[in-house]
Amino acid sequence: MSSDATGGRELPRFDRRFFEGRETFTTIGAGALGGKASGLLAAREALADRPASLRFEDLEISVPTLTVITTGAFDLFLERNRLHELAASGADDRQIAAALQRADLPTEVVGDLWALVRQVHVPLAVRSSSLLEDALAHPFAGVYATKMIPNNQHDPETRFRKLVEAVKFVYASTFFRAARTYVRAAGRDPVEEKMAVIVQEVVGHRHGPRFYPEVAGVARSWNFYPTGHAQPADGVLDLALGLGRTIVDGGRAWTCSPAHPRSVPPFNSVGHLIEQSQSEFWAVNMGPPPAYDPTAETEYLVQAGLADAETDGTLVHVASTYDPDADRVVLGVGSPGPRIVDFAPMLRLAQWPVIEAVRGLLALFAERLGAPVEIEFALTFPAPPSPGAPEGLPARLGFLQVRPMLVSSQTVEIGEDELAGARAVVRSEHVMGNGIIEGLRDIVYVKPEVFEARHTPAIAAEVDRLNQALVEEGRSCVLVGFGRWGSADPWLGIPVEWAQIASARVIVEASLPGMNVDMSQGAHFFHNLLGFRVAYFSVPGLDTAGIDWEWLRGLPVRRETGFVRHVETPVPLLVRVDGRRGRGVVLRDAGGDA
Repeated sequence: MSSDATGGRELPRFDRRFFEGRETFTTIGAGALGGKASGLLAAREALADRPASLRFEDLEISVPTLTVITTGAFDLFLERNRLHELAASGADDRQIAAALQRADLPTEVVGDLWALVRQVHVPLAVRSSSLLEDALAHPFAGVYATKMIPNNQHDPETRFRKLVEAVKFVYASTFFRAARTYVRAAGRDPVEEKMAVIVQEVVGHRHGPRFYPEVAGVARSWNFYPTGHAQPADGVLDLALGLGRTIVDGGRAWTCSPAHPRSVPPFNSVGHLIEQSQSEFWAVNMGPPPAYDPTAETEYLVQAGLADAETDGTLVHVASTYDPDADRVVLGVGSPGPRIVDFAPMLRLAQWPVIEAVRGLLALFAERLGAPVEIEFALTFPAPPSPGAPEGLPARLGFLQVRPMLVSSQTVEIGEDELAGARAVVRSEHVMGNGIIEGLRDIVYVKPEVFEARHTPAIAAEVDRLNQALVEEGRSCVLVGFGRWGSADPWLGIPVEWAQIASARVIVEASLPGMNVDMSQGAHFFHNLLGFRVAYFSVPGLDTAGIDWEWLRGLPVRRETGFVRHVETPVPLLVRVDGRRGRGVVLRDAGGDA
């Protein structure tokens, strides 16, 4: 039995039976569980003791079966393969990944992994669980890798090799550039980090060459951008068809309030609704093997379109149909027409108590952790009854993660006069965060006169270069751009990773014609903004007074690239964010001169 880093609780060792054994949470090796696994252990215990109001006959709620390769194996792996020098070298990500793939896992864990793949034939998620996640008051959302493998090859030798490659890839991600930058920004040395690895069943069903859940969800008990009748304390829910990568990468997802699940987000028109709703989804590739690349996180993932989902029969609970003759949206997929992934059948018909479960889980874990929380889950529905098949099967909610949200309690009041005053460089009534930021003199902004969505990958690279210069100088900045910062879809915004904007203390997201997208509150990028207390402003298009572009253009230029300009203010800026009302201002002349 293992009790390291578990508060004295003893956990069962992996018994080589995985699904058939009595235990659904086991360990391999000695050492700590890491932050993510510790959170899942606490979640598992909380779910076991949950109140009757969170127990449903037609909805199973549980942490999917898993085993944790503890941090002791990571230490042995580095030591026996003499990898410490390479890990601390700052080498290129692919160089590090390739070097670790050539190394050998400790013999102490190999036997258990071999036994696992011999009797498990379902897709597996190989997930990071870092030690510093437990030690720091910063979330590590999306900082390290998760690799999903189909685990469906006929021979166990191949399945074993793919599992070992995935474990090594997660180990390698400990030393990738983005992770090193994040740890340093959190005030720690990357060499302190240790990595545990979670091997967990993927929640979903197989549909020919694809395996995926009908619904992936990320829910928060605090909503920074409520609309309609929703209040911040009502929380927010992001939903997507397929694997949750769509949400956490900032892709197109459906956003609603758990308190008002039937309310439709404020789209300008049906056309805008169709344009902004999900059109592709992620799945585990169960078909012909892809090109061999053990250093790629998405090696065994595939993106498919809504036509594929319709063939799979997975749109029944998650989609509606546009009727062009009547110019209206019809619930469900019973009639021909373009499909819209709005989750209306699930949210409005409420055949399964999904929303009740989400509300209850948010309340349960917010009480347990003493703070607002974010949870991640995957949801599957039973197949329609067929001859010989059991009836009355429940839907399944696989609980994947819980973490606290860091929300400042500082009281800041911003009146109408301050919001509309002449000193405001940036003003918005859609701001995430709370508190006061002082001392910033650097502003990095994407030049609106040359911005086009097709250039966003190049813009991301230029922002990266300017950011690295600021990091090396120990300076922080206000960062201004268009669309979603951190989106994996370059047509929705600028596809930066956290390490590429680590110098930003204030991020401004403006919209332009053709790129007017809602912010994704479920993204890992978004969660890390909270952890570093970065103020995040959402500002409408250029026809408003939200950004004083003329003043920005008049500032002295420190550096400039084709799409991005770095300017410096003559005196420090003052940033004030009223988190209670979601409004904020960036003020010039902080001393009070007009």
